[in-house]
Amino acid sequence: MSEVRIPMEAFGDDGDAVISTWLVHDGETVQQGVVIAELMESKAIVELIAPASGVLRIEVAAEQPVTRGMRVARIEPS
Repeated sequence: MSEVRIPMEAFGDDGDAVISTWLVHDGETVQQGVVIAELMESKAIVELIAPASGVLRIEVAAEQPVTRGMRVARIEPS
């Protein structure tokens, strides 16, 4: 299993962000390196990249606030 975490460098100075949208649905198969979600922070949209290939299991819904290093999903072997 691989953890999907919010990158430490994903935020500006204020540190506030939300997952604006998941581009892949829970239970779908993803490939390593593909964009799986978009984060909205005060100054930009940041792409969240799959760290591994497998089945995506979302743990934090869209529009929920997130913090640096927070686990938001996991990828299980397919």
